[in-house]
Amino acid sequence: MKLSRRTFLAGVVAASSATLLAPQKSIAAVSDQSYATLIDLTKCDGCLGQDVADCVRACRTANQHRFPEPNPAMLKPYWPQKSFEDWSQKRDVTNRLTPYNWTFVQHVTVEHAGVEHEIAIPRRCMHCDNPPCAKLCPFGIMKKHPEGMVDIDPDLCFGGAKCRTVCPWDVPQRQAGVGIYQMLDPLPAGGGVMFKCDLCKDTLAAGEQPACIPACTKQALTIGTRHEIMAQAEALANEYQGYLYGKEENGGTSTVYVSKVPFEKIDAALLAHSKQPESVMRLHQPDNMLITHEGKAKAVLLAPIIGAVGAFMATANKEKKAEEK
Repeated sequence: MKLSRRTFLAGVVAASSATLLAPQKSIAAVSDQSYATLIDLTKCDGCLGQDVADCVRACRTANQHRFPEPNPAMLKPYWPQKSFEDWSQKRDVTNRLTPYNWTFVQHVTVEHAGVEHEIAIPRRCMHCDNPPCAKLCPFGIMKKHPEGMVDIDPDLCFGGAKCRTVCPWDVPQRQAGVGIYQMLDPLPAGGGVMFKCDLCKDTLAAGEQPACIPACTKQALTIGTRHEIMAQAEALANEYQGYLYGKEENGGTSTVYVSKVPFEKIDAALLAHSKQPESVMRLHQPDNMLITHEGKAKAVLLAPIIGAVGAFMATANKEKKAEEK
């Protein structure tokens, strides 16, 4: 996509205005016929004995052509940031989410009812029913589709990372040196492009399953209509006398986990076994920021706009002082 700088800036102003004027407390627009996925933790073993789980490998292979190729000259901090996020030299990382790894598997040992359980947990975007990331993106380039998935338009993303700030699972990951923010150079605004799972949207549209699902040899991953998946999840939870996660969390999601072990115990074990608990992708009970922190959400929404204005003033003052010298 090619835009003139003038057209680009006009578009930025229009998009920002539209986003600020739009009502931000959204209502979930999912239907029983939208897609949902079920992850059965009683079947997943994380592909024991393999360096990389099959679902992770399949995701990386299927989406490799969409991974970012940064411009080395733009790998630099952009005010007010004091650093930049570059994963381009760490593309082989598979034990967390990155711009080059959109799903991964957590491993944890949990004691429950006197038994130790080795649990493997595939993680990726939950595709929330009422996604704060999509509703609070200051440029409106994240979208919750009627089919159930939430995606990011990489051609229009500035990489401000507000979507990650409001995501209770810190899912979107930023890569610097790519994206439309480079058109504002040297005006400091943005910082790259955010990347995450989009449930293989184009593959689904072609009538095929997301890459991770057929790759799972344990049949731990299932996709279907929301009505089918929720009914299946409830039936399995009853059969296992187990627990569900994702049906209600963050206002409901299009991803549901079923487990024989309470998710509170799994979450506690993930935190307890980590050397960096603050960076753990959790299985907690988050509040949806759109519902419970409306004022804070507005502040998050305004932050990049305020930042852009501040950045413009800082640049203008800098140029003025240079002229005076």
